Amino acid sequence: MILQRRLSWLIAILIFPGVLTAQSDDLLTRILAGVQQAQTKFTTECGTVTETRTSKLIVKPMVFHGKFCAEGSNRFMLEYFEPNPTSIRLNDNYLNITTEGGKTEVLDISNDVRRAQSSFSSENSIDDLKKNFTILAQEDNRNFEMRLVPRSQRFRHRLNYLVVKLNKRDFLPRSLEVDGKSGVNSVFTFDITSINAKLPENTFEVIKK
Repeated sequence: MILQRRLSWLIAILIFPGVLTAQSDDLLTRILAGVQQAQTKFTTECGTVTETRTSKLIVKPMVFHGKFCAEGSNRFMLEYFEPNPTSIRLNDNYLNITTEGGKTEVLDISNDVRRAQSSFSSENSIDDLKKNFTILAQEDNRNFEMRLVPRSQRFRHRLNYLVVKLNKRDFLPRSLEVDGKSGVNSVFTFDITSINAKLPENTFEVIKK
């Protein structure tokens, strides 16, 4: 369940990146415009990912290495090859999680997707976001950074905060930090090595219920 919760937040950010910046502040407005342009300019992105996971229950940080690809807003693949081989694939309404040994968990997340789209794609999405999160945005020479702290109980009982870093040049993600109420903190660092490449059809192949 801890893995599923952490993945749900990661997927939410990847599917709905634009909602993070929907406020009237000048900096957030500028970031939103860049993110929206990036969504139309870049059809696919692939690269490597490193997750550094910490918790009071483990002696030292756990570091996971893998690769990822994304296409549009509804197709995503993440594969960890060390230390524990794991494959995660999202295709429209279905999420597959395959762990070492070949066991695959099939999740129908269509209800979650519809709820997210209803909350963040409506005319009232900006107001809804302000009700749910306090957002602090800042920038340096290389990055935009947004820190989201939940305000509503809907998110507060599962999440302490999210921190998203975007490359100022192309508005693509550099890192995502997820700090959960479970006591697990995960920092995902992305290195994008391929943009707008034609991907094999089986890249996002999933098992459906």
